[in-house]
Amino acid sequence: MIQHKKSGKAAFAMCLLFILSTGMTLFAEERKFYFGDGSKDGFVKVTPDLVYGEKNCWGYDLQTKPEGNNPFFFSIDLPEGSYRVTLLLGNEHHATNTTIRSESRRLMLENVETAAGEFISRSFTVNIRNIRIDATRSVRIKPREVGKLNWDDKLTLEINGKNPGVREMIISKADVPTIFLAGNSTVTDQDNEPWCGWGQMLPRFLNEDVVVANYAESGEAGNSFISAGRFDKILTQMKEGDYLFIEFGHNDQKQKGADRGPYTSYKQSLKQMIEGTRARRGTPVLVTPMHRRRFGETGKIINTLGDYPDAVRQLAAEEHVLLIDLNEMSKTLYEAWGPEESKKAFVHYPAGTFPGQNEALEDNTHFNTFGGDQICKCMLRGIQESDSPLKEFIVTEFDTFDPAHPDKADDFYIPPTPFYSLTKPEGN
Repeated sequence: MIQHKKSGKAAFAMCLLFILSTGMTLFAEERKFYFGDGSKDGFVKVTPDLVYGEKNCWGYDLQTKPEGNNPFFFSIDLPEGSYRVTLLLGNEHHATNTTIRSESRRLMLENVETAAGEFISRSFTVNIRNIRIDATRSVRIKPREVGKLNWDDKLTLEINGKNPGVREMIISKADVPTIFLAGNSTVTDQDNEPWCGWGQMLPRFLNEDVVVANYAESGEAGNSFISAGRFDKILTQMKEGDYLFIEFGHNDQKQKGADRGPYTSYKQSLKQMIEGTRARRGTPVLVTPMHRRRFGETGKIINTLGDYPDAVRQLAAEEHVLLIDLNEMSKTLYEAWGPEESKKAFVHYPAGTFPGQNEALEDNTHFNTFGGDQICKCMLRGIQESDSPLKEFIVTEFDTFDPAHPDKADDFYIPPTPFYSLTKPEGN
């Protein structure tokens, strides 16, 4: 992924000069941008040549700008925290279809349509972060995470769609509950097509009164998530009323040794996260790991996770923690599709689907965007069936989801991000 980098004090000085020249204050309550023709009082006019980088602390990013119906990126330097973004979508002259992602491909708005001359306002909340834990410690990120849009002091929005149209953008601080996500590659914000974790789909189904902070990362087990400082980083940001969703297992089961196992080291790591969350007056939520796509001769899913899902169920009962049984729902979901149709939810693509792809992609652990959507809807069903206040944050247009009667892949469309990778995420 392409990234524009700036250097410390010089970059800050240039940003400060630019802010002063536009009449905006450094820590303004709102940042307002106008993308339409002409100008608008109180808004910064965004012109095609306004490029984010060394001289500008907001502008078009990742070597893109509005050209035809192509997707483009807009970034703005902001301190770590949560922000409400309000967009006025539409165009005076033609109909629009707009999809918005934030940071590393978190889905915020999906296929919002307007008629010619019609404008619609939509709002959502985004969490941004950096790697710093305290004055002396930082999260030990992996080489693949260097340059990842989740780990910087800026907000990046992807404006995509069949015919995207953004007229205005207003960004303001948001003091709302946070849903932190701790997990592995099946949860994380996957940067590139065709990969997708369920966590990056979750914001699309939640209203602006809550924000998702996805700290999951490919290849992580419960203990490595903690030792890398990811959990400590979450604790520095957690406040009373926040939530932590915890889903591990796929990589934990690969760890060998006398002290490793589902009812020992695995449970101990999950319990440590439960206790740390409660100490911050947050609410932990345990999630059983979803099945891999492995069918037996009878068309039923084979359990490849051993006792790890049961260990999560056991711990949830012992600690009186809300449990979302994604393991059980994924079994129902995959079997409803069957061996062939289920491939459409995973990264199964013949050679030549993507530029430079000389061999078929056949991955039975990681989802594409459709699969991430369906697993996310299983998570939403689990929330709806609980007594958690979280269900009040689910958007009104989401009714319910039955894993036994999943959506059809052929009816699903979200425009792809213009970045792709043929490399399987860690933890396959």
